[in-house]
Amino acid sequence: MGRKLQNEGRLRPVDLARGHGLSTQAIRNYEEAGILPAAGRTPHGYRTYTAVHAGALRAFLALVPGHGHGTATSIMRAVNESAAEEAFRLIDESHVQLLDDRRTLEAVERALRDLEAGKASAPAAVAGPGGTFIGPLAAKLDIRPATLRKWERAGLVRPRRDALTGYRVYDEADVRDARLTHQLRRGGYRLEQIAPLIAQVREAGGLEPLEAALRDWHGRLSARGRAMLTGAAELEAYLRERGCG
Repeated sequence: MGRKLQNEGRLRPVDLARGHGLSTQAIRNYEEAGILPAAGRTPHGYRTYTAVHAGALRAFLALVPGHGHGTATSIMRAVNESAAEEAFRLIDESHVQLLDDRRTLEAVERALRDLEAGKASAPAAVAGPGGTFIGPLAAKLDIRPATLRKWERAGLVRPRRDALTGYRVYDEADVRDARLTHQLRRGGYRLEQIAPLIAQVREAGGLEPLEAALRDWHGRLSARGRAMLTGAAELEAYLRERGCG
């Protein structure tokens, strides 16, 4: 039966799955999710697919690296429901997100450059052995102590308390985080946007190790951009197969 179906231009689930290293269950799942158009059926009830289904599968798999599984699914579902404008809107949103991510990366890099440039000229504001008090640090950053307390509540700085006085004491890493937060705030970033970036600095162990993470970030954004181009080409081919172009 398999050869006969192929000779008639019809494909079995295994025929679609085989070329992409997928299981036949995955093909059925994709159909149920609306990623593939509904399959035809033989008189015995077996699913049959066509070149259009193969095009849908290629388009979906090409969209995933650039847009993510969820958005790629929504795009394909919209196309298969003849709602191409909705698919285009979803694609536009992904491009906006990519642009926002690029701008965030640029802001972080600018902030790091500003930190490096300010190291030599910044006056010391040390409370004695072991750290900086809130007043001198706020003065150095030209902000109010209340702002530093707000950043602390948001988890952006984590000063310890002096055992004798109870005063906040900011160590070198806290000063670094406060300066980075200050630069990003000046760039218009909200505290909730800054928090994951500060977490990356801490995880990297400082600013110098973060440079490698930033290079990796650049690479991932570039890969995402190229993947979007590949996905767009396959989706355009699928639209033409569906007679939408």
